[in-house]
Amino acid sequence: MTILSHLTHLNNRIAAYEQKYQRSPGSVRLLAVSKNQSIENILAAFQAGQTCFGESYLQEALPKMAALTHLPIEWHFIGPLQSNKTKKIAEHFAWVHSVDTLRIAQRLHEQRPVHLPPLNICLQVNMSAESSKSGISVSELLPLATACLALPRLNLRGLMTIPALETDFKKQRAAFHQLSVAWQTLRAQGFPLDTLSMGMSADFEAAIAEGSTLVRIGSAVFSSR
Repeated sequence: MTILSHLTHLNNRIAAYEQKYQRSPGSVRLLAVSKNQSIENILAAFQAGQTCFGESYLQEALPKMAALTHLPIEWHFIGPLQSNKTKKIAEHFAWVHSVDTLRIAQRLHEQRPVHLPPLNICLQVNMSAESSKSGISVSELLPLATACLALPRLNLRGLMTIPALETDFKKQRAAFHQLSVAWQTLRAQGFPLDTLSMGMSADFEAAIAEGSTLVRIGSAVFSSR
C-alpha cells in the first residue's frame, strides 16, 4: 500500500469514529508522526493532503524542515523537552505538545522570535504516573496552566498525554477519560483550550471516543518500520 492509500484509509476510520461516538464531522485532526521518516516519505504524505507533521528529535527534524521549507507544513514538536533545545524549537516549530515545567515554558516564551505568532503549546500530563515518561500530574495542572497564560509569546491550546500501553479497549478509554475530565474542568474555569492531543496508532479509537481533537499517528500512515 502507498502512503496515499494509508492516509485515505486512516482518514476514513477517523470519520467513522467521529460518527460512531457522536463527534462533529471534522472535529478530530490527524497529526502524522514523521520521526524516523525520510524527507521523501513526508513529501509523499504532503502531496496526499497531509499538512501537519510531528517530530520528536530536534536534530533529526531540522534538516527535514530546511529541505521542505518551501511547503506550508505545520510542524509539531511532540518529544521530551530539554532546556538546551528550547531555542531551536521556539524558532522553528508552530506547536509544542510536551510542555511539563514552568521553566521550559518560560524559555520557550523568551526564545520565541517576535516576528512569529505565539507558539501553540499543550501541557503534557502523565496520567499513568510512569517514571519513564514525561509529564505533570493532574494536581499540577492548574498552577502551570495559570502561569502559561501570563506568557504572551505562548498560546496555551490544550493538554496531551501518552498513557501506559494497553490493549483492552475499556482500559484505553478509562485512561483517556481522566485527561478529558481534566481538560473540561480547565475549560469550565475559563481557560481557552481547544485541543486534546491524545491517541496513537494502537488506541486512537478510544481517544476519539473520549473527546480527542488531535490524534498522533505514525505507523498507520507510513506503515510499520
